[in-house]
This record gives sequence, C-alpha cells and structure tokens, in this order.
Amino acid sequence: MSMLLRKYKLEIIGILLGTIAGYLYWKFVGCVNGTCKITSKPLNSSLYGALMGFLVLSMFKKEEKIK
Repeated sequence: MSMLLRKYKLEIIGILLGTIAGYLYWKFVGCVNGTCKITSKPLNSSLYGALMGFLVLSMFKKEEKIK
C-alpha cells in the first residue's frame, strides 16, 4: 500500500488540493441563481476541482527510464 502511495503521490495531492479548491470556489464564488452546471452544487464543484487538480499535478510527474 505504501508503495502505491509513493508511486502516485503527486496525483493524490492534486486530487486533495483540487477538491478543497473546488469546494472553496463554490462557497465563496459559486453560482447565484443555480443555473451553472459546475458551480451550482458543492459536489459538482468539488469533483471538477479534483479532476483539474489531478490533471495539473500529473503533468509534473517524471517518466521512468527503461533500461
């Protein structure tokens, strides 16, 4: 299990940070009238933030060299 956490450390951190950022975006900015698809509900906003956090931090992962 720790090997799995070590291997995907950046992706997990990205998901956690993105989820928090998505929730905070819903809380402080959000959607006033409820017609926005992503920011109308905290779950949607958090899941979208988690996806974006995963994608952004997975860009910085170094590829392993094959011998």
